[in-house]
Amino acid sequence: MFIKQNLHNIKESLPNQVTLVAVTKTKSNADIMEAYDAGHRDFGENKIQEMLRKHDALPKDIHWHMIGHVQRNKVKYMAAFVHLIHGVDSLKLLKEINKQAKKHQRVISCLLQARIAQEDTKFGMPINEINTLIESSELPDLQNIKIVGLMGMASFTDDKNQIKDEFNALHLFYQELKEKQETSNLKLETLSMGMSADYQIAVNEGSSMVRVGSAIFGLRNYIT
Repeated sequence: MFIKQNLHNIKESLPNQVTLVAVTKTKSNADIMEAYDAGHRDFGENKIQEMLRKHDALPKDIHWHMIGHVQRNKVKYMAAFVHLIHGVDSLKLLKEINKQAKKHQRVISCLLQARIAQEDTKFGMPINEINTLIESSELPDLQNIKIVGLMGMASFTDDKNQIKDEFNALHLFYQELKEKQETSNLKLETLSMGMSADYQIAVNEGSSMVRVGSAIFGLRNYIT
């Protein structure tokens, strides 16, 4: 029952306009169903194969979010059902998502991942590369994808001021991008930033979607 209670407490702490993605990596189907039975529908995985296994076994009205780094050769495995891909970091990846979405007669929503952390280990694009991608003459041809926002991960640090500044910088950039003209496959409405350790800071800095795992389900199960 602690999952249901944790979920309730976090939802109560979030503004109504913020979407909570419950991160279920390494968690059992039973754990996910406890959250599902409490009315939750947005779940996130960082590995496509694990998400595929869970999608096949669990209710089909779940919204599956791919929150991890995406390899182009694995997009085909989730193209039929994925709700939102958070970690898009190149035009090449967008083209592959578009190709696979077209096979299933779908339009797949995507977030562009911005690199805001002061760490070399984080994926994502520098802000100038995001601008270049959005202004690319090739983007309008990708009619089976829709860029609906940005995603970013702050540095892994105890310095809350640094985390705040990184989230604030992404929010300001997001606001600037929203001023650009919308197209058929570009309409920014989601800013995904904040995880279990820093989602409250992220929400204060303008996040509209948070990805929370351990604060709901407990520590990760390190199993294969």
